[in-house]
Amino acid sequence: MAIRLLLADDHILMREGLKQIFSLDKKIKVVAEAGCGKTVLSLLTEIDVDVLLLDLSMPGDSGPELVQQITRLWPMLPVLVLSMHNEPQIAQMVLASGAHGFITKDQAPQTLLHAIHRVASRQRYIDPSLAEAIVFSTQENDQLRRYATLSQREKQILRLLSSGDNINGIAETLSISNKTVSTHKTRMMEKMQFDNNADIIKFAIRYHKL
Repeated sequence: MAIRLLLADDHILMREGLKQIFSLDKKIKVVAEAGCGKTVLSLLTEIDVDVLLLDLSMPGDSGPELVQQITRLWPMLPVLVLSMHNEPQIAQMVLASGAHGFITKDQAPQTLLHAIHRVASRQRYIDPSLAEAIVFSTQENDQLRRYATLSQREKQILRLLSSGDNINGIAETLSISNKTVSTHKTRMMEKMQFDNNADIIKFAIRYHKL
């Protein structure tokens, strides 16, 4: 049985090009087209579709807000978002809004066909290279959130350690005892989830905390 597809993109030429691609796959059938978010919502109340292929940027309602609205009203409908943007932050927002997949417009036709089949079977799809970027982006955000929880003294000690100072030197610079420096360092290491001084230096260089 063919996948009934609602194709939403505000550029007619883009829609025509996509339909040419879909004609290569007998298991995909475009049953309706939309050029704006309002038309998408209207069509979804009138016809049954198996997958919504949704351009991220269209006139009127669009983007993650439109995805969120659609997935709230039709929670069982798989939404595959098509975008010219390949930033991991955008893909994260789209997926967090309820989309089943995210694919960029520079992908090969066979990749798009594969993505449609995947979301039609209620599986997730995202380009592997973009997925890797999202993982690293998430890790970086987690580190910065942990850094924000440090006290001013802990940040100060992190900075001095990353510059090559040792416990004795820091104690002298800050006019506090070695034991106090060690205590602050231990707390800072635990909060930041650092294993050694090399982790401190890498973080400081990466985020300009020297």
